[in-house]
Amino acid sequence: MLRFLNIVAILVLVGSAVYAYSIKYQTSYRAEQITKTKIEIRQERDAIAVLRAEWAYMTRPERIQQLADSYLSGMKQVDATQIVTAQSLPERSPRVDSIGQKLDSLGLSMPATPPVSGGASTTTPKAQGQERRKP
Repeated sequence: MLRFLNIVAILVLVGSAVYAYSIKYQTSYRAEQITKTKIEIRQERDAIAVLRAEWAYMTRPERIQQLADSYLSGMKQVDATQIVTAQSLPERSPRVDSIGQKLDSLGLSMPATPPVSGGASTTTPKAQGQERRKP
């Protein structure tokens, strides 16, 4: 009986050692992941700071004024008399299907939906297909 208890005690000791080492390695693995994540966060913050600096550089008023002077030199300011109400605008012309009209004139147009024969059918399309195959 004493040997059995010694063997059980040794097995429990080995099991607890294996468990402790597995916990230790899991902890070190998680610590590495946390460190890598912190490094990635720092890199993303640096990239965001660079983008903000670039945005500030690109939207400087003197730069925008220089671009406006060079590219918008032919434009004039809008007078208050040029502004009209929406009611004074002309009506929009109706849309015309020119391709459809050309197909109609050539006799090539087909209806969008197939014509319905006679009356309403109570059979399903699958059953209709089977009826057609019988003859």
